[in-house]
Amino acid sequence: QVQLVESGGGLVQAGGSLRLSCAASGSIKSNNAMGWYRQAPGKQRELVAIRTNGGTTNYQDSVKGRFTISRDNAKNTVYLQMNSLKPEDTAVYYCYANLLFGGETRSRDYWGQGTQVTVSS
Repeated sequence: QVQLVESGGGLVQAGGSLRLSCAASGSIKSNNAMGWYRQAPGKQRELVAIRTNGGTTNYQDSVKGRFTISRDNAKNTVYLQMNSLKPEDTAVYYCYANLLFGGETRSRDYWGQGTQVTVSS
């Protein structure tokens, strides 16, 4: 069974930095994409950043130039370096992965449990 385990959330002052990590475990045959979404109170879940296995990267406009996504394909791990954090970045951040799990014939979407990021003004 595939598991996504996140770490790195917390409380930080505006202008500060945090680094999120997410490791996928299980019998993974292929890893097509990994990324991060977030959901603030009263709002819908939204894409923050995603990186495909081929290296294509996509960011939400509001985080461009401040956040950097990276992957360690050998470890099935994705990172999100968040700099110059703003109060509006406050949300629960969810790790996402599109994986082909051993024994299955097509890839599926998987989600982490979420990690809270709070930016104080």
